[in-house]
Amino acid sequence: MTAPAPGAAALDGSGARKVILHEVGLRDGLQMEKQVVPLEQKIRWTETLLTAGVDIIQLGSFVHPGKVPQMADTDALFRHFSAPGRKPAGAILSGLVLNEKGLERGMACGVDMFCMGVSASETHSQKNTGMSIADATARIIAMAKQAAGAGKKVQLSVQSAFGCGFEGSVPPERVMGIAEQFLGAGFRNLSLADTAGQATPAQVGLLFGGVLKLAADAECTCHFHNTYGLGMANCCAAMDAGVKCFESSVAGLGGCPFTKVAGGNVCTEDLVHYLHRLGQRPEVNLDRLVELARDMSRFFGRELPGMIYKIGLAQAAPASC
Repeated sequence: MTAPAPGAAALDGSGARKVILHEVGLRDGLQMEKQVVPLEQKIRWTETLLTAGVDIIQLGSFVHPGKVPQMADTDALFRHFSAPGRKPAGAILSGLVLNEKGLERGMACGVDMFCMGVSASETHSQKNTGMSIADATARIIAMAKQAAGAGKKVQLSVQSAFGCGFEGSVPPERVMGIAEQFLGAGFRNLSLADTAGQATPAQVGLLFGGVLKLAADAECTCHFHNTYGLGMANCCAAMDAGVKCFESSVAGLGGCPFTKVAGGNVCTEDLVHYLHRLGQRPEVNLDRLVELARDMSRFFGRELPGMIYKIGLAQAAPASC
C-alpha cells in the first residue's frame, strides 16, 4: 500500500478542510526590499493575485514610513481595492497592525482582516514593538477586541514561536501560554509564525497539536520562513497537524527586518504547485502566479528564491510519497 503524500492527511475529498492561501508578499515580501515599489506596480501585482484566485492578500502593514518606507502607501493601496468592483466577492484583504494608531488607520481605509501578534521572544518583542511580551499581549488583545467589535475579522499570531535569532530556542510552554490567552479572550483564528526560520517538522506538529488540544475549534494558520531550507517540509507537517491556512509569498520574497538572520518566506507558487500535485486547489491559477514571480524578478533585477518560476512545472503523476 502506498503511503499518503506528506500533507495529504490533513485534507479530505469533501473540501471541508480546503487549504486557504494567504499571500503576504506585498507586506512581508517587500518590507526587506530597499528598492521601493511604486503604488501603481503594487496595484498591478495585487490584481494578478486576485485573478489567480488567492483567498487572502496582505496588502501591507501600518507602520511608520520612516522605519519601513516600502509600506508608506499601504493606506492608499487599501483605499484603491476597497472601491466597488475592484476585488472579487469573497476575496479578503488583510493588513498587519502593531499598535492603536495602525488599527485606526486600517479601520479608515478598508481593511477586511486585521493581523496582529505577540512575539514569544522578549528580545524580538522589544526590537519589533518596543514592548515586553506581557505588555504586548495585553495591548494586542485589547486591540483585537476593538477590531472584532467593529465587525472586522481578526487573526492573532505568536511570532518567533519556533525559535529566535537572538535568543535561540523558545520554550514551547511560553508559546502555549500566549496562545491560551488569545483563546481565553475568545479568538479562534490563531497563527504560529516562524519569524527566524528555525522550525522543524517535529516542532510544527508539537506546537500546532498543542493549540488544537487547547481548542479543537481553533482555525490555525502557519507562517514559515525558508531561512534554513525547511519551509516546505514544515508546511507538510502543518497540513498533517490540521492547519487550515498557509501564509506564503510569491517568488519566496521576504524576511523580518527585526530578526537577526532574515530569510525569505515559503514560496506561493511552489506551495500551489505541490497542492496541485495532491489534487488540491486546482482552481488557483498557477500560470498567473508563475508569471507574477517572473515579473517580480525582472522588476528587482535579480533571481528570486522561488523554484517553479525558474524551472517550470513537474511533468509527473500526482505526488504519492
